[in-house]
Formats: sequence, C-alpha cells, structure tokens
Amino acid sequence: MAYKEYENPEELRHVQRVSTRILGELDRVCRKLDIPYVVYGGTAIGAVRHKGFIPWDDDVDVCMARPDYERFLREAPSELGEEYAIANTRTNPEFPSVYSYLTLKGTLCIPEFYKDCVYRKPLSIDVFPLDNVPDDPAAYKKQARSTWIWGRLVFLRATPSPYIAFDGWKRAIVLAACHVAHWGMRLFRVRPERLQARWERAARRYEGVHCERMADYSDRTPLKWAVTREELYPALDVPFEDIIVKLPRSYDAILTRGYGSYMELPPIEQRKNHYPFLIDLGRF
Repeated sequence: MAYKEYENPEELRHVQRVSTRILGELDRVCRKLDIPYVVYGGTAIGAVRHKGFIPWDDDVDVCMARPDYERFLREAPSELGEEYAIANTRTNPEFPSVYSYLTLKGTLCIPEFYKDCVYRKPLSIDVFPLDNVPDDPAAYKKQARSTWIWGRLVFLRATPSPYIAFDGWKRAIVLAACHVAHWGMRLFRVRPERLQARWERAARRYEGVHCERMADYSDRTPLKWAVTREELYPALDVPFEDIIVKLPRSYDAILTRGYGSYMELPPIEQRKNHYPFLIDLGRF
C-alpha cells in the first residue's frame, strides 16, 4: 500500500464500526432537519461496491451543497446527541482543515501526519461543502488556484508534517519547506482564522451566481468530483454497514467520472488509509 497498513485488522474494524455510529448520527440529524447530504468519495464507492467500508479504508466522507452545509453547522449542534460535536476553524483556532468534522467526544484518532498538530483529533467523519464552479474556465482556474494555496496554508499553520507520497531527496526538500512555512507563520503570528477566511472567500466567490456545477474546493483538482444538483438529488437510500445512508442519485456517472472503473479493486499500492499515530476510543 502507498499508505501504511494497520498492524491489527481488528483495530481497523473497530474504527470502522465506531465511525459508522457517527455517520448514523449525521444521517439521523440531517433527516430530522431535512438537510440534504450524500456520502462522498471512497465512502460512496464503499456503499456501492461493499455495502459498507472499503475493507482497508478507515474514514468517512460526506458532502453538502454550501447552503445546506451552512445550515447544518447552524442547526445540527442543538440536535446532536451529547457525545457528538462539530469541529472546524470556527470552533477551534488550531483546526487543520478547511471543511468540518463531526466528532465523537472522549476519543482520539490521530493520523501520523497530524502527530505534531496542536489540535488533538477525535474519531470523526469529514463533512465537505460543495461550492459553485464558474462556467468560465479561466475564472475556475483562478478560483481553484486560490483555494489550493489558502487551503494548504491552513493545513501547514496547524502541522509541519503533511503526508508526502514519495521518498528520497525530493521528500526531504518538501518536508523542509513545510517546516519553514509552519514555523514562519507561527513566528509572525499568522492567525489560522484569517487563512480560513481567505480560503472561504475564494471557495464561495460564486455563491449566489447561477452555475451548473458544484465542487469540493478542499481538493487539489475540484473538477474531479464536480457535480450538478440534479446528479445528487433526490438521493438514494442505500445500506452502509448496519445503517442506511444517502447516495447520489447519479452515483455511477459521478464515480466513473472521478475514479474510472470504480467497481474493480485498485492495485495494492493505490489503496489509501490514514494510519493512526494514536487511537483511544475510550468507552466506545
């Protein structure tokens, strides 16, 4: 695998089971509040191909159109069970991502690339906003470039040690640059919330403008999973482990566009997870 495998398969399975619990809570709250969402990325592939987790996967991704995402952030906290919380840069200045987590209190699940991060990551699922993609290619390119730069700075402000997929002298140079960026921002007291605000301004640049597509601007290549609202909704109810979740209506077109032959298992070296530096699931 390109990523380090779990040494204990039962530990991975435990993470999957408890993550399913968190996903079930998100689904419950979204149904109660009538907030549309769909499972996303590898979680969508898992729902279709495995009726649950991809066997080696250890995280959950869901996405929402920006207006629904903002409503989820506003309204979900009062509906969530007491053991759950939403985390993002709006709630924690050391938060390392531009999207949000739905977290399980009293747990820790810290990936190796977060081990030097001040933010101590609980077991959580990722909640991504989908923002409008301008129809003009030049405008999109400018927007994507801005979101990529500001998003990486948000991450590097939180941790100096991102995951790097290659080895050798190139890896050493990139890691050195990341450390310089991290400690430089800390030295000059660059506030994380200002970086997040710049990312969000770029991502939401076309909010309120009629655009055919939406995309996840936390990704380096947002168009890889660009979708129309008609492709997402009305979403399908499908089994995932022992719960029911929402899958995009046009899932085959979306997953084929993003991943090619997604029903085939990828080569071992392309299988991705988030190997933990520390796991403590507490009473769960």
